[in-house]
Amino acid sequence: MLSIIEDVARSGARFTAALAGLTDEDVRAPSALPGWSRGHVVTHVARSVDAYLWLLAVARTGLEPGPRADAAALARAVQEGSGRPAAELAADLRGRLEQLASAVAEMPAGRWDTPVTALAGWRHPAWYTLHRCRRELETHHIDLNTGYGTADWSGDYVAWALDDTLAALAAGDFPLARVEAVDLGRSWQLSGSGPTVTGPGHAVLGWLSGRTPGTRLGADQPLPDPPAWPQPPAPGWT
Repeated sequence: MLSIIEDVARSGARFTAALAGLTDEDVRAPSALPGWSRGHVVTHVARSVDAYLWLLAVARTGLEPGPRADAAALARAVQEGSGRPAAELAADLRGRLEQLASAVAEMPAGRWDTPVTALAGWRHPAWYTLHRCRRELETHHIDLNTGYGTADWSGDYVAWALDDTLAALAAGDFPLARVEAVDLGRSWQLSGSGPTVTGPGHAVLGWLSGRTPGTRLGADQPLPDPPAWPQPPAPGWT
């Protein structure tokens, strides 16, 4: 547990540090996500942390801490919060991450295995919430469009995310036969159909997450279009 807690803290520190130098004009500029400004991205991440706080509270107490925002409410919150000044956006996210650190510190050790349910309906242990938060921060840091790229992802994050994503894709019969991450010395066998893909692990993950094209990858067949990101974990928990 200590490792992922520290990983989330480092990802959050990098993300908030990137916000520190942005002006009000900067946060209204386009992000790397179509139709979203940087303000949309920051607000989305802050509201996502709210969702993780809600799940951890359920795991800690066994009770819902209040009404849960549905997808429509979250979308409205992102839209309404996206035009705030840069300092307010940064303070919002920083405050939520500080609350997350407090919630993690308050979690009894025996409650981390408590099943919780993601808004999309799939269940996972409470500890997996921290992996989701790290993935949220690392993926959307790229979307800020401030110079952070897939090559800046740490090798351990890429290896975890590929393990998680490729297991889910294999369970869903995604047409991908094999992946070889040449920089990590890792390979994954998925199915008997589709291309074998080779390249740096971060480039493979960038392609699978829809953040970079597959042009940096080697493949013996045309690459399929990646599915929606992220995938529910597989084989999943009950």
